[in-house]
Amino acid sequence: MAEREATEQLSLLPDATRALTLSELESHLLGAAHLLRGLVDQADFKSYIFPLLFYKRLCDVYSEEFDDALAHSDGDRDFAAKADQHRFVIPDGHRWDDVVAAPDEKLGRALTDALRAIEKANPDTLDGIFGDTPWTNRDRIPPHVLRALLDHFSARFLGDAHADADLLGQAYEYLIKKFADLSNKKAGEFYTPRAVVELLVNILAPEPGETVYDPACGTGGMLIEVTHHFARKGVAPQLLWGRVFGQEKNLTTSGIARMNLILHGIEDFQVARGDTLRDPRFFADGGLRTFDCVIANPPFSLAAWGEKEWARDPYGRGETGVPPRSTADWAWVQHMLTSMRPGTGRAVVVLPKGILFRDGTEARIREKIIKSDAIEAVIGLGERLFYGAQLAACVLVLRAQKPKDRRRKILFIDASDQLRKGRNQNVLEAEHTSRIHGWYRSFADIKGRSRVVGLPEIERNGGSLNIPLYVGKDRAAELPPLSEAVAALESALTDAAVAENELRGLLKEWRLLG
Repeated sequence: MAEREATEQLSLLPDATRALTLSELESHLLGAAHLLRGLVDQADFKSYIFPLLFYKRLCDVYSEEFDDALAHSDGDRDFAAKADQHRFVIPDGHRWDDVVAAPDEKLGRALTDALRAIEKANPDTLDGIFGDTPWTNRDRIPPHVLRALLDHFSARFLGDAHADADLLGQAYEYLIKKFADLSNKKAGEFYTPRAVVELLVNILAPEPGETVYDPACGTGGMLIEVTHHFARKGVAPQLLWGRVFGQEKNLTTSGIARMNLILHGIEDFQVARGDTLRDPRFFADGGLRTFDCVIANPPFSLAAWGEKEWARDPYGRGETGVPPRSTADWAWVQHMLTSMRPGTGRAVVVLPKGILFRDGTEARIREKIIKSDAIEAVIGLGERLFYGAQLAACVLVLRAQKPKDRRRKILFIDASDQLRKGRNQNVLEAEHTSRIHGWYRSFADIKGRSRVVGLPEIERNGGSLNIPLYVGKDRAAELPPLSEAVAALESALTDAAVAENELRGLLKEWRLLG
C-alpha cells in the first residue's frame, strides 16, 4: 500500500506552470550556496550543491517520464514504473520526496542512502557520480542546514517542462564559474576561463564524427565547449555520443564533469577517474587509445607526479626523456602526443611559459619534440588569465602530421596584450579570442605579432621556443590612443577607490571584532 501511494505521488507535479528563465534558475542555485556560507569552505561549495542539483533534476525528470508513460498506457502504473520507461532508474524509497520526508536526525543518512542506491541502480552511467560528500557529518553540515538546502531545492521543479537540458547546462556552467570566483586560487584545479576554452576548441576545430579527449578534464569545461562548438554549426549533441572522453583524478570533480555532460544532453560518454600520468584509463590494441582531438589545461608545474616510473613507461610516453620531479609540464605534452591518432590527430594544451625556455632535462625533451616536427604553433597569452596562476601561460598546438606547407616550421604568436585588465584577474574577451584565432589561421608573418620560423633557426637558438626570440615588438606601435589611455587611467583610479573603501570597511570590522 505504501509503495502504491509513493508511486501515485509521482504524478503530482508542483504548482508552477511556466518555465524558469535562466536568471531565475541562476539566482535559485546561487541562493543554495548562500545557505552554506560560514559553515563550509567556499572551495567546497561545489561538493554539496552539484550533487543536490543533479539528484533533484533526476527525480523531477523521472516524475515527468512517469506521467508520460501513465498517459500512454491508460493509467497502468506498473507499466509507468518499469525501468525501460526512464532514462535513469530512481529506486522506490529513494526519491526526492522520500528523503525530504525523513526526520532531521536521519536526513543525512537518508540522503546518502538514496544517492548510493541510484548509483547502484545505474552502474553503467552513474556509478560514483555523486562523490564522497560527508552528508552524515553533522559537524560539517548540521541537520538544520541540510534541511534548509533540501527545502530550497524543493521550491523549484527542475524537469524538462520547466528547465530543459540547455537551460540546466547554462545554469550549471554559471555556477561552476561562480564557485571558481569564490575559491579563486583553488579554482585552477577544476576550472579554465571559458574564453580560453573557446579559443582552444576553435583552434582544434573538431569535426562531426571525430573523437575528443581531455586527459585532465576537471569539471568538463573543454568537453562542454566542444558541444557548444557543434551547436553553433547546427550539429545535434547526439552526434557526439560515444565520442567524448576525459579523465580526472579528483573524485568530486570527475563526478561534476559527468553531471555536466549529462545536463548538456551528452549521455553516451566516458569520463574515467584516475591519475592520468600514473594510471591512464583508455586503451586500444595493447597501447594507449588514440583520438582525433586532444585538448587540456593540466595543472601547472605539478610536482611529485610519478617521474620514477616514466623512463619505463609501458606506453612509450617517456621515450623523449623524463621531466624533472618538480614539474610534470612536459610529461603532459608527451602523454598528449602519444594519445593523438596517427595521421589526423591534433592537440592543444595550455602550459606555463617556462616550458618554452627552461634548461636541463626539459630542454633536451623540448629539442627532441621539436625535431619530431610535432609542434605546429606556439601562442603566448597574457598574465593573470588563470585562477591561482599570476604568471603568463602559453598554448602549444600539436599535430601528428602537419600539412606539407607547414612542415619543419613553427608559427609563433605574441598575444600577451590580448586581454582586459581586472583588479584580481585579467580577462580574455571575445574580441581577443577572435583575433588570436585569426592570427593562427593565417599562419603568416605579421610584423610585431606573429612569425613562421623554420626549425634550423630554432636549432641555432638551442631549441628555445621563447617567443621574444622570434617575434619582436615595435614598442612605439604598442602605445594606445590618448582617449584609451585616459579611459584606462580613470578605470584604474576607480578600482583604487573601490579597493580603498573595501579596506576601510575591513579595518572597521577588525576593530569591532577586537
